[in-house]
Amino acid sequence: MTDSSLAGRHALVTGASRGIGRAVAVALAAAGARVTALARSQDQLAALARESGANPLVCDVTEERSVIQGLAPLLESGGSVPDIVVNAAGVFDLGLLAETPVEALDRNLAVNVRGSFLVIRSVLPPMLDRGSGLIVNVGSIAGRKAFPGNSVYSASKYGVRGLHEVLQEEIRGSGVRATLLEPAACDTPIWDAIDPDGRADLPDRSQMLTAQDVAEAVLFVTTRPAQVQIPLLLIERS
Repeated sequence: MTDSSLAGRHALVTGASRGIGRAVAVALAAAGARVTALARSQDQLAALARESGANPLVCDVTEERSVIQGLAPLLESGGSVPDIVVNAAGVFDLGLLAETPVEALDRNLAVNVRGSFLVIRSVLPPMLDRGSGLIVNVGSIAGRKAFPGNSVYSASKYGVRGLHEVLQEEIRGSGVRATLLEPAACDTPIWDAIDPDGRADLPDRSQMLTAQDVAEAVLFVTTRPAQVQIPLLLIERS
């Protein structure tokens, strides 16, 4: 039986070419949503489109001009302002603070914080004008709890948490809702270059959440009634 719980809804998913973003795009499309899948990789977006029917949108969330131009067709008069926006684009760098290059900090802040900020700033005004919409920000347990080696990643995810909490206050009573998801470690391609299974200080990938687990949490949030607000959802492996 085909799921149609999101039929008629338009969802924008960033970071949709792989990992959590890809899983979210597939799950929302399977639930009947019309999905716009945003990422930098044209080839990976094309593969996603063939699998799920999502509409590909090549865009770099760290670049203001790219975000403005990429989202313009959706937001301008006659466009289709998303009902759901999932900020899932993200990067992850691991290393002791004293040994971490500043470029790693810049990269994590640019994608994880600046990217979310630019997308939210673009979609929020038309959502407020309409009086409805849901913004789901994918944070991390590292935005709430300190782990050795997570300095630049935690700095960015604490930033996402701060951005989200201010957003919550600014949209209160507007009809627009926002949820922050904070998953524990999740088995996605960000671990490929690190090989956590070979390190005693990191969890094995088999013990992590899956991208599908997080996608199911997104699906839960997006299918709540309009009067139900979920400001924060923590996700852990049982």
